[in-house]
Amino acid sequence: MLEKTVWRQFHDENNFREILAPLCNVEVLNMIADDKEFYGVLKAKLTKKELKLLAMDTAKVADEAIKQEFGFDDETLKVAKFKVYKKLKQDKFRLSIREQGGEYE
Repeated sequence: MLEKTVWRQFHDENNFREILAPLCNVEVLNMIADDKEFYGVLKAKLTKKELKLLAMDTAKVADEAIKQEFGFDDETLKVAKFKVYKKLKQDKFRLSIREQGGEYE
């Protein structure tokens, strides 16, 4: 499942929970358990470019390759990364990826 997603283009497995948990300050066990549902939330909360940028950056793709992919210069890439990581830390994003019924920290 989810083999042809943007995430899987840059990662060998659906390890988005393990990567996003520290970025969002949420425990992995408190995140949505179903991969398809979780990825659906990612797609709903991030634009296509933001999701691809996140996937590439967390897969340790070189900044030069990212800039070439999106047509960014150094400053634009820096701002784009800042916006994506800032969005991951917002309460509305963190609440959306938490398993329903769990207590909010």
